[in-house]
Amino acid sequence: MRPSFHFTAATGWINDPHGITWRDGGYDVFYQYVPDAVVWQPNCHWGHARGGDLLSLEELPVAIAPGEGDGGIWTGSLVVDDRQGAKVFYTSTSAPDYGIGRIRTAVPTDAGWIRWEKGPVVVEAPDDLDLIAYRDPFIRREGDLWRMFVGAGDREGMAMALTYVSEDDLKTWRYDGVALSRSTHETDPVWTGALWECPQIFPVGDRYAMVSSVWDADNLHYAAYALGSYANGRFRAETWGRLTYGPSYYAPSLFLDREQRPCLSFWMRGVADPDAGWASAHSVPHLLSVEGDRLVATPHPDIERYHQPAAEALPAGTQAFDLAWHPNTGDELEIARGPRRVISVRRTQADLVIQVGEDVWTMPCGEAVRVIIDGPVLELATTGANFGVAIPTVEGELTIKAHGSAPQIRALARPPAAASAKALEGDPR
Repeated sequence: MRPSFHFTAATGWINDPHGITWRDGGYDVFYQYVPDAVVWQPNCHWGHARGGDLLSLEELPVAIAPGEGDGGIWTGSLVVDDRQGAKVFYTSTSAPDYGIGRIRTAVPTDAGWIRWEKGPVVVEAPDDLDLIAYRDPFIRREGDLWRMFVGAGDREGMAMALTYVSEDDLKTWRYDGVALSRSTHETDPVWTGALWECPQIFPVGDRYAMVSSVWDADNLHYAAYALGSYANGRFRAETWGRLTYGPSYYAPSLFLDREQRPCLSFWMRGVADPDAGWASAHSVPHLLSVEGDRLVATPHPDIERYHQPAAEALPAGTQAFDLAWHPNTGDELEIARGPRRVISVRRTQADLVIQVGEDVWTMPCGEAVRVIIDGPVLELATTGANFGVAIPTVEGELTIKAHGSAPQIRALARPPAAASAKALEGDPR
């Protein structure tokens, strides 16, 4: 079973979303893509999709493929300059050391961003650091210059966000040192690994955040963050936190929505149907805010385009829903397919305990809980953290039973094509 509101490629493997850009009334989304496999391979491409929102993406032709000196086209970012138009900065990798990439550019040759022409390598790993990994550029405008951050890790276990500046409209880049670093031996209040994949530094309200994926010895763990202050290429962390729980979420990608608000989209691991020839999905988009010393990621209001009227039970045949719940200690939700309970979500004093089959996870809980199910995908969001996992898709009606506080349930469904096109012209909130 495929999800209906989470992007999947028609065939092949996908992972990190990146380069998410609102323009001309819709979103362009790029992503890591292996067209001919259902497991990750180093010869990644940049796939491309577009839609009126991130829950309605249509797959387009491959944007950038290996070759011309690239063994793999790995994660990067896309920027739009008033004078030069769009430009991609991606990680160019090659054998035998795929861990140490180079930062290369590409530009579109048509208005639809369908065809791309590769440019030069503009940044390589600095010689004075004994690195085991170097990849994932993230670029943002800072006043009169452009700033680049690149993820890195050294042999001593120091995870880093290296930084570069360009003062000539993205053409040349000067290495500007280490924007932020932290040792893998530091664990209080959260462990952040030996390498930050996809480190992204950006403002959220009146604070700055650094969001990254936690990597160690080729194991992909979760998304973490720091909150603090930032100036002149240096981030001062005031607090650290863990953003995601469960086995699925990884590689969050920052983007600005149609209203220029900071948002994240995640790669969701484990959501797959190898027999049908596809693997992995992207999450629903999440809107970012800061509450106290916590970075909060809430399902984006775009999902409300697909809300059906609130109900106490799911309509027959429903396979996707968005549920709002305010549980007290001891309250529980049971979600079943046919006679089989597949999910339990129980509130303890401070946490949520999630059980899927025989697997159990614990995550922090706030007052409000959002539960989104879309076929084989489960996502939970609280003010404490976010959770994602693939769930069994056995036959039978989807039903919800609450013990304690009753949730507000809204089925998710797509309107007829004409009504959907009209809705995209207005504000989704």
